[in-house]
Amino acid sequence: MIAWRYLRAKRAEGGVSVMTWISLIGITLAVFALIATLAVRSGFRAEFVDTILGSNAHVTVYNSGQVDGQTGRVDRTIEDYDAMAAQVRKVDGVKRVAPLVKGQVMANARSRNAGVQVFGIKPADLKTIPRVADPETAQGDIERFAEGVAIGSGVARELGVSLGDKIKLISPNGVKTAFGTSPRVNAYEVVYVFTAGRYDIDRVRVYLPFGEAQSFFNREGRADELEVMVADPDRVEEMTLDLMRAAGDRSQVWTWKDASGGFLRALEVEDNVMFIILSILVLIAAMNITSGLIMLVKNKGRDIGILRTMGLTEGSVLRVFFICGAFTGIIGTVFGVILGCLFAIYIDPIFSFVNVMMGGQVWDPSIRGIYHLPAQLQFADVVSAVVLSLGLSFVVTIFPARRAARMNPVEALRYE
Repeated sequence: MIAWRYLRAKRAEGGVSVMTWISLIGITLAVFALIATLAVRSGFRAEFVDTILGSNAHVTVYNSGQVDGQTGRVDRTIEDYDAMAAQVRKVDGVKRVAPLVKGQVMANARSRNAGVQVFGIKPADLKTIPRVADPETAQGDIERFAEGVAIGSGVARELGVSLGDKIKLISPNGVKTAFGTSPRVNAYEVVYVFTAGRYDIDRVRVYLPFGEAQSFFNREGRADELEVMVADPDRVEEMTLDLMRAAGDRSQVWTWKDASGGFLRALEVEDNVMFIILSILVLIAAMNITSGLIMLVKNKGRDIGILRTMGLTEGSVLRVFFICGAFTGIIGTVFGVILGCLFAIYIDPIFSFVNVMMGGQVWDPSIRGIYHLPAQLQFADVVSAVVLSLGLSFVVTIFPARRAARMNPVEALRYE
Protein backbone atom coordinates (compact mmCIF):
# COMPACT_ATOMS: atom_id res chain seq x y z
CA MET A 1 0.00 0.00 0.00
CA ILE A 2 2.78 2.41 0.90
CA ALA A 3 4.72 1.57 -2.25
CA TRP A 4 1.66 2.09 -4.44
CA ARG A 5 1.02 5.45 -2.76
CA TYR A 6 4.58 6.56 -3.45
CA LEU A 7 4.33 5.50 -7.08
CA ARG A 8 1.17 7.55 -7.58
CA ALA A 9 2.45 10.59 -5.71
CA LYS A 10 2.91 13.79 -7.64
CA ARG A 11 6.15 15.71 -7.59
CA ALA A 12 4.60 18.43 -5.40
CA GLU A 13 3.81 15.73 -2.83
CA GLY A 14 7.38 14.46 -2.73
CA GLY A 15 6.98 11.81 -5.42
CA VAL A 16 9.04 11.26 -8.55
CA SER A 17 6.36 10.52 -11.13
CA VAL A 18 8.42 12.03 -13.96
CA MET A 19 11.41 9.81 -13.23
CA THR A 20 9.08 6.84 -12.88
CA TRP A 21 7.65 7.47 -16.34
CA ILE A 22 11.13 7.90 -17.81
CA SER A 23 12.23 4.60 -16.26
CA LEU A 24 9.07 2.88 -17.50
CA ILE A 25 9.50 4.13 -21.07
CA GLY A 26 13.21 3.25 -21.04
CA ILE A 27 12.60 -0.34 -19.93
CA THR A 28 9.76 -0.71 -22.44
CA LEU A 29 11.83 0.46 -25.39
CA ALA A 30 14.87 -1.60 -24.36
CA VAL A 31 12.86 -4.83 -24.03
CA PHE A 32 11.06 -4.07 -27.29
CA ALA A 33 14.37 -3.57 -29.10
CA LEU A 34 15.79 -6.78 -27.61
CA ILE A 35 12.81 -8.95 -28.57
CA ALA A 36 12.52 -7.39 -32.04
CA THR A 37 16.21 -7.95 -32.72
CA LEU A 38 16.12 -11.54 -31.48
CA ALA A 39 13.04 -12.24 -33.61
CA VAL A 40 14.64 -10.79 -36.75
CA ARG A 41 17.85 -12.67 -36.01
CA SER A 42 16.01 -15.98 -35.65
CA GLY A 43 13.87 -15.29 -38.72
CA PHE A 44 16.82 -14.34 -40.89
CA ARG A 45 18.78 -17.45 -39.94
CA ALA A 46 15.76 -19.73 -40.39
CA GLU A 47 14.93 -18.21 -43.78
CA PHE A 48 18.53 -18.40 -44.93
CA VAL A 49 18.91 -22.04 -43.89
CA ASP A 50 15.51 -22.94 -45.34
CA THR A 51 16.42 -21.51 -48.73
CA ILE A 52 19.68 -23.47 -48.66
CA LEU A 53 18.06 -26.76 -47.69
CA GLY A 54 15.02 -26.20 -49.87
CA SER A 55 16.84 -25.63 -53.13
CA ASN A 56 20.30 -27.18 -52.76
CA ALA A 57 21.70 -30.60 -52.02
CA HIS A 58 22.19 -31.41 -48.35
CA VAL A 59 25.23 -33.45 -49.40
CA THR A 60 27.05 -33.50 -52.74
CA VAL A 61 28.92 -36.70 -53.65
CA TYR A 62 31.57 -36.44 -56.36
CA ASN A 63 34.72 -38.19 -57.54
CA SER A 64 38.15 -37.02 -56.47
CA GLY A 65 39.10 -37.52 -60.12
CA GLN A 66 41.67 -39.37 -62.17
CA VAL A 67 44.07 -38.11 -64.79
CA ASP A 68 43.15 -38.78 -68.42
CA GLY A 69 46.19 -40.35 -70.10
CA GLN A 70 45.49 -38.71 -73.46
CA THR A 71 44.58 -35.17 -72.50
CA GLY A 72 46.28 -34.94 -69.11
CA ARG A 73 43.12 -33.43 -67.60
CA VAL A 74 41.55 -34.59 -64.37
CA ASP A 75 38.25 -36.34 -65.04
CA ARG A 76 35.86 -36.02 -62.09
CA THR A 77 32.74 -37.38 -63.79
CA ILE A 78 30.89 -40.46 -62.51
CA GLU A 79 30.35 -43.23 -65.05
CA ASP A 80 28.43 -45.75 -62.93
CA TYR A 81 26.23 -43.12 -61.31
CA ASP A 82 23.15 -45.37 -61.12
CA ALA A 83 25.04 -48.04 -59.17
CA MET A 84 26.65 -45.43 -56.92
CA ALA A 85 23.26 -43.79 -56.30
CA ALA A 86 21.77 -47.17 -55.37
CA GLN A 87 24.49 -47.73 -52.77
CA VAL A 88 24.13 -44.25 -51.32
CA ARG A 89 20.36 -44.70 -50.97
CA LYS A 90 20.99 -47.60 -48.57
CA VAL A 91 22.60 -45.30 -46.00
CA ASP A 92 20.32 -44.67 -43.02
CA GLY A 93 18.81 -41.19 -43.10
CA VAL A 94 19.07 -40.67 -46.87
CA LYS A 95 15.79 -39.55 -48.41
CA ARG A 96 16.74 -39.03 -52.06
CA VAL A 97 19.72 -39.37 -54.38
CA ALA A 98 19.73 -37.72 -57.80
CA PRO A 99 22.53 -37.69 -60.41
CA LEU A 100 23.32 -34.24 -61.76
CA VAL A 101 25.10 -32.74 -64.75
CA LYS A 102 26.33 -29.19 -64.08
CA GLY A 103 27.86 -26.51 -66.21
CA GLN A 104 28.14 -22.76 -66.64
CA VAL A 105 26.98 -21.31 -69.94
CA MET A 106 25.69 -18.13 -71.53
CA ALA A 107 21.93 -17.69 -71.86
CA ASN A 108 20.55 -15.48 -74.62
CA ALA A 109 17.10 -14.19 -75.44
CA ARG A 110 16.64 -11.64 -78.19
CA SER A 111 19.46 -9.16 -77.52
CA ARG A 112 19.92 -9.85 -73.81
CA ASN A 113 22.54 -12.14 -72.28
CA ALA A 114 23.15 -13.59 -68.84
CA GLY A 115 25.61 -16.04 -67.34
CA VAL A 116 23.72 -19.00 -65.88
CA GLN A 117 24.47 -22.25 -64.11
CA VAL A 118 22.74 -25.24 -65.69
CA PHE A 119 21.66 -28.23 -63.61
CA GLY A 120 20.82 -31.35 -65.59
CA ILE A 121 18.32 -33.34 -63.53
CA LYS A 122 15.63 -35.93 -64.10
CA PRO A 123 12.02 -34.63 -64.07
CA ALA A 124 11.03 -36.89 -61.17
CA ASP A 125 13.92 -35.58 -59.07
CA LEU A 126 13.12 -31.95 -59.85
CA LYS A 127 9.66 -32.38 -58.36
CA THR A 128 11.18 -33.31 -54.99
CA ILE A 129 13.09 -30.02 -54.54
CA PRO A 130 10.79 -28.07 -52.16
CA ARG A 131 11.69 -24.49 -53.06
CA VAL A 132 11.73 -25.17 -56.79
CA ALA A 133 8.57 -27.27 -57.02
CA ASP A 134 6.50 -24.90 -54.86
CA PRO A 135 3.34 -24.16 -56.90
CA GLU A 136 2.56 -20.99 -54.89
CA THR A 137 5.73 -19.19 -55.99
CA ALA A 138 6.23 -20.79 -59.42
CA GLN A 139 4.74 -20.19 -62.85
CA GLY A 140 4.05 -22.81 -65.47
CA ASP A 141 3.61 -26.57 -65.39
CA ILE A 142 6.42 -28.60 -63.89
CA GLU A 143 4.98 -31.69 -65.61
CA ARG A 144 6.21 -30.21 -68.92
CA PHE A 145 9.81 -29.99 -67.70
CA ALA A 146 10.89 -32.75 -70.10
CA GLU A 147 9.83 -30.52 -73.03
CA GLY A 148 11.99 -27.50 -72.19
CA VAL A 149 13.80 -25.76 -69.33
CA ALA A 150 12.96 -24.45 -65.87
CA ILE A 151 14.56 -21.12 -65.03
CA GLY A 152 14.79 -18.94 -61.95
CA SER A 153 12.67 -15.80 -61.72
CA GLY A 154 15.85 -13.70 -61.68
CA VAL A 155 17.02 -15.28 -64.93
CA ALA A 156 13.62 -14.62 -66.50
CA ARG A 157 13.76 -10.99 -65.40
CA GLU A 158 17.34 -10.55 -66.63
CA LEU A 159 16.55 -12.00 -70.05
CA GLY A 160 13.09 -10.46 -70.29
CA VAL A 161 11.36 -13.79 -71.01
CA SER A 162 8.24 -15.52 -69.71
CA LEU A 163 6.46 -18.82 -70.17
CA GLY A 164 6.41 -20.01 -73.78
CA ASP A 165 9.43 -17.93 -74.83
CA LYS A 166 12.62 -19.58 -76.00
CA ILE A 167 16.11 -19.01 -74.70
CA LYS A 168 19.42 -20.06 -76.20
CA LEU A 169 22.09 -21.79 -74.14
CA ILE A 170 25.58 -21.24 -75.51
CA SER A 171 28.44 -23.45 -74.36
CA PRO A 172 32.04 -22.87 -75.53
CA ASN A 173 32.82 -26.57 -75.05
CA GLY A 174 30.62 -27.85 -77.82
CA VAL A 175 31.09 -30.12 -80.80
CA LYS A 176 34.61 -31.35 -81.51
CA THR A 177 35.56 -31.12 -85.17
CA ALA A 178 38.71 -31.45 -87.25
CA PHE A 179 39.13 -27.69 -86.96
CA GLY A 180 38.75 -27.65 -83.17
CA THR A 181 35.86 -27.29 -80.77
CA SER A 182 32.96 -25.19 -81.96
CA PRO A 183 30.48 -23.66 -79.50
CA ARG A 184 27.22 -25.49 -78.94
CA VAL A 185 24.05 -23.40 -79.24
CA ASN A 186 20.67 -24.94 -78.40
CA ALA A 187 17.29 -23.25 -78.04
CA TYR A 188 14.80 -24.36 -75.38
CA GLU A 189 11.28 -23.33 -74.47
CA VAL A 190 10.71 -21.87 -71.01
CA VAL A 191 8.08 -24.16 -69.48
CA TYR A 192 8.55 -23.37 -65.79
CA VAL A 193 9.70 -20.32 -63.79
CA PHE A 194 10.48 -20.84 -60.10
CA THR A 195 11.35 -18.59 -57.18
CA ALA A 196 13.54 -20.33 -54.64
CA GLY A 197 13.67 -17.33 -52.28
CA ARG A 198 17.39 -16.69 -52.67
CA TYR A 199 18.51 -13.94 -55.03
CA ASP A 200 21.78 -15.69 -55.90
CA ILE A 201 19.88 -18.86 -56.87
CA ASP A 202 17.00 -17.30 -58.80
CA ARG A 203 19.44 -15.06 -60.64
CA VAL A 204 21.62 -17.80 -62.18
CA ARG A 205 19.97 -21.21 -62.00
CA VAL A 206 18.53 -23.09 -64.97
CA TYR A 207 17.30 -26.69 -64.88
CA LEU A 208 17.64 -28.86 -67.99
CA PRO A 209 16.37 -32.44 -68.43
CA PHE A 210 19.11 -34.90 -67.48
CA GLY A 211 19.47 -36.61 -70.86
CA GLU A 212 19.52 -33.30 -72.72
CA ALA A 213 22.15 -31.94 -70.31
CA GLN A 214 24.35 -34.99 -70.89
CA SER A 215 24.24 -34.35 -74.62
CA PHE A 216 24.72 -30.59 -74.28
CA PHE A 217 27.79 -30.87 -72.02
CA ASN A 218 29.30 -33.96 -73.73
CA ARG A 219 28.57 -36.16 -70.70
CA GLU A 220 27.01 -39.13 -72.49
CA GLY A 221 26.64 -41.97 -69.99
CA ARG A 222 28.14 -39.91 -67.16
CA ALA A 223 27.15 -37.54 -64.37
CA ASP A 224 29.10 -34.83 -62.59
CA GLU A 225 27.87 -35.52 -59.07
CA LEU A 226 25.13 -36.97 -56.90
CA GLU A 227 22.70 -34.71 -55.08
CA VAL A 228 21.75 -36.25 -51.73
CA MET A 229 18.85 -35.17 -49.51
CA VAL A 230 18.78 -36.44 -45.92
CA ALA A 231 16.08 -36.61 -43.26
CA ASP A 232 17.95 -34.52 -40.67
CA PRO A 233 20.18 -31.89 -42.33
CA ASP A 234 21.49 -30.64 -38.97
CA ARG A 235 23.17 -34.02 -38.37
CA VAL A 236 24.57 -34.37 -41.85
CA GLU A 237 28.16 -34.33 -40.61
CA GLU A 238 27.55 -37.60 -38.76
CA MET A 239 26.66 -39.28 -42.06
CA THR A 240 29.66 -38.25 -44.13
CA LEU A 241 31.77 -41.34 -43.42
CA ASP A 242 28.90 -43.72 -44.22
CA LEU A 243 28.19 -41.83 -47.44
CA MET A 244 31.83 -41.97 -48.51
CA ARG A 245 32.00 -45.71 -47.83
CA ALA A 246 28.81 -46.30 -49.80
CA ALA A 247 29.95 -44.16 -52.74
CA GLY A 248 33.30 -45.87 -53.19
CA ASP A 249 37.03 -45.35 -52.76
CA ARG A 250 37.50 -42.24 -54.89
CA SER A 251 34.40 -40.45 -53.64
CA GLN A 252 34.33 -37.16 -51.76
CA VAL A 253 31.45 -35.42 -49.99
CA TRP A 254 30.61 -31.74 -49.59
CA THR A 255 27.84 -30.87 -47.14
CA TRP A 256 25.65 -27.80 -46.99
CA LYS A 257 27.45 -26.81 -43.78
CA ASP A 258 30.78 -26.92 -45.60
CA ALA A 259 29.37 -24.59 -48.26
CA SER A 260 27.66 -22.14 -45.90
CA GLY A 261 29.41 -22.79 -42.59
CA GLY A 262 31.41 -19.56 -42.69
CA PHE A 263 28.30 -17.45 -43.13
CA LEU A 264 26.45 -19.32 -40.38
CA ARG A 265 29.37 -18.89 -37.99
CA ALA A 266 29.46 -15.17 -38.81
CA LEU A 267 25.73 -14.99 -38.03
CA GLU A 268 26.30 -16.71 -34.70
CA VAL A 269 29.06 -14.28 -33.73
CA GLU A 270 26.89 -11.33 -34.78
CA ASP A 271 23.97 -12.72 -32.76
CA ASN A 272 26.08 -12.96 -29.60
CA VAL A 273 27.47 -9.46 -30.05
CA MET A 274 24.02 -7.99 -30.67
CA PHE A 275 22.63 -9.69 -27.56
CA ILE A 276 25.44 -8.24 -25.44
CA ILE A 277 24.95 -4.75 -26.87
CA LEU A 278 21.19 -4.85 -26.31
CA SER A 279 21.71 -6.26 -22.82
CA ILE A 280 23.79 -3.17 -22.05
CA LEU A 281 20.91 -1.07 -23.42
CA VAL A 282 18.52 -2.80 -21.01
CA LEU A 283 20.98 -2.19 -18.16
CA ILE A 284 21.18 1.53 -19.00
CA ALA A 285 17.38 1.71 -19.00
CA ALA A 286 17.25 -0.12 -15.68
CA MET A 287 19.70 2.36 -14.15
CA ASN A 288 17.00 5.02 -14.49
CA ILE A 289 15.11 3.07 -11.84
CA THR A 290 18.05 3.56 -9.49
CA SER A 291 18.06 7.32 -10.11
CA GLY A 292 14.36 7.56 -9.47
CA LEU A 293 14.54 5.51 -6.27
CA ILE A 294 17.46 7.54 -4.89
CA MET A 295 15.42 10.72 -5.40
CA LEU A 296 12.39 9.05 -3.84
CA VAL A 297 14.37 7.94 -0.79
CA LYS A 298 15.74 11.45 -0.38
CA ASN A 299 12.27 13.01 -0.62
CA LYS A 300 10.76 10.47 1.75
CA GLY A 301 13.42 10.67 4.46
CA ARG A 302 10.95 12.12 7.01
CA ASP A 303 8.39 9.42 6.20
CA ILE A 304 11.01 6.72 6.66
CA GLY A 305 11.98 8.15 10.06
CA ILE A 306 8.35 8.26 11.22
CA LEU A 307 7.64 4.73 9.98
CA ARG A 308 10.74 3.40 11.74
CA THR A 309 9.77 5.08 15.05
CA MET A 310 6.31 3.51 14.70
CA GLY A 311 7.94 0.07 14.61
CA LEU A 312 8.45 -0.64 10.91
CA THR A 313 11.48 -2.92 10.50
CA GLU A 314 14.39 -2.46 8.12
CA GLY A 315 13.12 -5.38 6.07
CA SER A 316 9.70 -3.73 5.71
CA VAL A 317 11.23 -0.45 4.55
CA LEU A 318 13.43 -2.33 2.09
CA ARG A 319 10.37 -4.12 0.70
CA VAL A 320 8.49 -0.85 0.25
CA PHE A 321 11.15 0.72 -1.94
CA PHE A 322 12.03 -2.57 -3.64
CA ILE A 323 8.40 -2.86 -4.72
CA CYS A 324 8.53 0.70 -6.06
CA GLY A 325 11.48 -0.11 -8.31
CA ALA A 326 10.45 -3.64 -9.21
CA PHE A 327 6.95 -2.52 -10.17
CA THR A 328 8.40 -0.11 -12.73
CA GLY A 329 10.59 -2.87 -14.14
CA ILE A 330 7.71 -5.35 -14.34
CA ILE A 331 5.30 -2.95 -16.07
CA GLY A 332 8.01 -1.78 -18.50
CA THR A 333 8.91 -5.38 -19.29
CA VAL A 334 5.27 -6.31 -19.95
CA PHE A 335 4.78 -3.36 -22.31
CA GLY A 336 8.10 -4.13 -24.03
CA VAL A 337 7.14 -7.77 -24.57
CA ILE A 338 3.79 -6.74 -26.05
CA LEU A 339 5.39 -4.27 -28.45
CA GLY A 340 8.15 -6.69 -29.41
CA CYS A 341 5.71 -9.53 -30.12
CA LEU A 342 3.46 -7.25 -32.18
CA PHE A 343 6.47 -6.08 -34.18
CA ALA A 344 7.50 -9.67 -34.95
CA ILE A 345 3.94 -10.68 -35.90
CA TYR A 346 3.24 -7.66 -38.13
CA ILE A 347 6.75 -7.16 -39.49
CA ASP A 348 5.65 -7.51 -43.12
CA PRO A 349 3.27 -4.50 -43.20
CA ILE A 350 5.67 -2.52 -41.00
CA PHE A 351 8.57 -3.28 -43.31
CA SER A 352 6.47 -2.46 -46.39
CA PHE A 353 5.53 0.91 -44.90
CA VAL A 354 9.15 1.74 -44.05
CA ASN A 355 10.29 0.58 -47.50
CA VAL A 356 7.74 2.86 -49.19
CA MET A 357 8.68 5.81 -47.00
CA MET A 358 12.38 5.29 -47.82
CA GLY A 359 11.78 5.01 -51.55
CA GLY A 360 12.16 1.24 -51.80
CA GLN A 361 15.88 1.20 -50.98
CA VAL A 362 15.75 -0.31 -47.48
CA TRP A 363 16.37 -3.93 -48.47
CA ASP A 364 18.57 -4.96 -51.38
CA PRO A 365 18.21 -8.71 -52.08
CA SER A 366 21.35 -8.73 -54.22
CA ILE A 367 23.35 -7.95 -51.05
CA ARG A 368 21.39 -9.82 -48.38
CA GLY A 369 20.45 -12.85 -50.47
CA ILE A 370 16.79 -13.08 -49.44
CA TYR A 371 13.94 -10.90 -50.64
CA HIS A 372 12.43 -9.61 -47.40
CA LEU A 373 13.17 -9.01 -43.73
CA PRO A 374 11.89 -12.08 -41.87
CA ALA A 375 11.05 -12.42 -38.17
CA GLN A 376 10.50 -15.57 -36.19
CA LEU A 377 9.15 -15.18 -32.66
CA GLN A 378 10.59 -17.89 -30.43
CA PHE A 379 9.49 -18.58 -26.87
CA ALA A 380 13.09 -18.97 -25.68
CA ASP A 381 14.00 -15.49 -27.00
CA VAL A 382 11.04 -13.88 -25.23
CA VAL A 383 11.88 -15.68 -21.99
CA SER A 384 15.54 -14.61 -22.18
CA ALA A 385 14.49 -10.98 -22.72
CA VAL A 386 12.05 -11.11 -19.79
CA VAL A 387 14.54 -12.76 -17.45
CA LEU A 388 17.25 -10.27 -18.39
CA SER A 389 15.01 -7.23 -17.95
CA LEU A 390 13.46 -8.34 -14.66
CA GLY A 391 16.79 -9.56 -13.31
CA LEU A 392 18.52 -6.24 -13.99
CA SER A 393 15.54 -4.26 -12.71
CA PHE A 394 15.50 -6.19 -9.43
CA VAL A 395 19.26 -6.01 -8.95
CA VAL A 396 19.56 -2.24 -9.46
CA THR A 397 16.59 -1.72 -7.13
CA ILE A 398 18.24 -3.45 -4.19
CA PHE A 399 20.92 -0.81 -3.56
CA PRO A 400 18.72 2.30 -3.05
CA ALA A 401 16.18 0.15 -1.18
CA ARG A 402 18.89 -1.00 1.26
CA ARG A 403 19.99 2.61 1.68
CA ALA A 404 16.46 3.53 2.70
CA ALA A 405 16.20 0.56 5.07
CA ARG A 406 19.45 1.45 6.84
CA MET A 407 18.57 5.13 7.27
CA ASN A 408 18.83 6.19 10.93
CA PRO A 409 15.41 7.55 12.04
CA VAL A 410 17.08 10.04 14.41
CA GLU A 411 19.11 11.53 11.54
CA ALA A 412 16.06 11.52 9.28
CA LEU A 413 13.99 13.54 11.81
CA ARG A 414 16.79 15.75 13.19
CA TYR A 415 15.86 18.81 11.13
CA GLU A 416 12.10 18.19 10.92
